Amino acid sequence: MKEELVILVNEKDEQIGLMPKMEAHEKAVLHRAFSVFVFNDNNDLMLQQRAAHKYHSPLLWTNTCCSHQRNGETNIEAGKRRLQEEMGFVCEIEEVTSFIYKAPFDNGLTEHELDHILIGYYNNEPKINKDEVESYKWMPLEAVKKDIEENPKIYTEWFKIIFKNYYSFINK
Repeated sequence: MKEELVILVNEKDEQIGLMPKMEAHEKAVLHRAFSVFVFNDNNDLMLQQRAAHKYHSPLLWTNTCCSHQRNGETNIEAGKRRLQEEMGFVCEIEEVTSFIYKAPFDNGLTEHELDHILIGYYNNEPKINKDEVESYKWMPLEAVKKDIEENPKIYTEWFKIIFKNYYSFINK
């Protein structure tokens, strides 16, 4: 299987090239990404626990799904594709903001991403892809915020950054 390419960008989110995903994480090169947050009618957030074999942040809890856009794919198209691939459903999503972060991991890789936050609504249970997702749960936003404060080590770095700095964009 050919390695996935990520879209290299500048700080204005202008595409400047493509690079294999692992190489981009080894070199800590800024690239485009997205994080999808899906809520139900009770305003509970669907969290996913990353699969145990993920190359970074295995078994950590995070937003509903996240990944990288493919060349020529819009943020919305990418978010819907990945929702289907990871969680087994698609819903309407909208972009609410974006931000840049850099997070090194213990394995020598670094996430350096211009991350687009996408929000959607769904009221059914997902059909998780066990190759990508270990588990999932619904939690009220305030409970997630409190749990991150009490148990930060069980959450991904980007998820903690979003809750710390962009909470107003996901708390609708």
